[in-house]
Amino acid sequence: MKIKAYAGAGKTSTLRLVADHLADRRGSYLAFNKEIAQHDRRGFPSNVSARTVHSLAYASVAPALTARVNLPTEPPHELAARYGIEAIQVPTITGKTVDVTPFELGRMVADGPGRFCRSAQLRPEASHIRVDEKVYGTVADWLRESLLPCVVRLWNESTDPRGLSAIAPDVYLKVWAQTKPRIDADFILFDEAQDSDGVMLSVLGLQRHAQIVYVGDPYQQIYEWRGAVNAMAQIDAPECALTESFRFEPTFAALASRILSLLGKRTPILGQDVIGSIMVEDPSVSPPDAILCRKNVTAIWQLAAGIEAGHKPAIRMSPTEIVAFADGADQLLAGKRAFRPAAFSLFETWKDAQSFAQSAVGRDLLPIVRIVDEFGTAYLRELARRVTPVADADYVISTVHRAKGLQ
Repeated sequence: MKIKAYAGAGKTSTLRLVADHLADRRGSYLAFNKEIAQHDRRGFPSNVSARTVHSLAYASVAPALTARVNLPTEPPHELAARYGIEAIQVPTITGKTVDVTPFELGRMVADGPGRFCRSAQLRPEASHIRVDEKVYGTVADWLRESLLPCVVRLWNESTDPRGLSAIAPDVYLKVWAQTKPRIDADFILFDEAQDSDGVMLSVLGLQRHAQIVYVGDPYQQIYEWRGAVNAMAQIDAPECALTESFRFEPTFAALASRILSLLGKRTPILGQDVIGSIMVEDPSVSPPDAILCRKNVTAIWQLAAGIEAGHKPAIRMSPTEIVAFADGADQLLAGKRAFRPAAFSLFETWKDAQSFAQSAVGRDLLPIVRIVDEFGTAYLRELARRVTPVADADYVISTVHRAKGLQ
């Protein structure tokens, strides 16, 4: 069965009640990430093991394979040199033709097996190769087809029993999935199902001996960029709903229900009268505890705004990630290519970055471009030095992805 649960509606608590009811049977609680599994392990009865799908795979494949996770990763330019990959020129949606360097091509090849591993496909396909969004559409398709043999070669090297190269954890998960494994449990509770990917769903689809309860919220799916699928829609099973949230009062619930109705959802979300929530438009009336953003560059913008306002904000981002934007901008300002951060790839000059940030597809980059244009890259480096530790901060700034699952 599948349970569609709105935000804060007690997904994990419901699964614990299910586990208590099935105390005479062996259960397995599977969480999407390690932090959630460790946090929730304490709340389940002794008949239920709480772990991640990756940990099941880790315990089942050859130790020689899992040991390779700790090896140093081959740099993209060295991978490109070993495969004989040379620079090419491609047209972009900005109207310019740019050189795609061996480093960037090697990075595309290195990323391909990971996307394949998270899919349900039996072998790597061109669609598993991620090409920068700035590359013109038909050329991007050609580039994927051209690099596919290299991705297949890298996958074969990753799974070679005699291989000595580094692998990502997704490799041993895929190897385990291809053995058609049997999870030793009478019932399986699969949490955060909306963020599951094709390979996880394929493994669970094999467990016909066990009762499986999928729990998730399709409106909290945030891992599509790494291969997550619309799992809640794909699962063919009797459906139940958890609609009463324990996070906010009815005013917030009414607003959320209006948004859900625009998305075609007929079932409203309910709030709790005993929770003292307020809704304000002036942040000075009630200072925030957290500011959530879609993109890293927006989070950096909010950090700058907070510091300029005299606040002491924390940010869920390392100082080196902020400095990387400064380093990349300096490279482009000097007329040199920047390979990091990825948001600056395929730009040849800072003018290219400015033009892209003004386009419809590139507006997410605009905050960082405005900071560099108005204050310079030294200002970004100063921001990195002025981040306040979370324990001493007035509030925390984070992307939605990095805040997922945190209180």
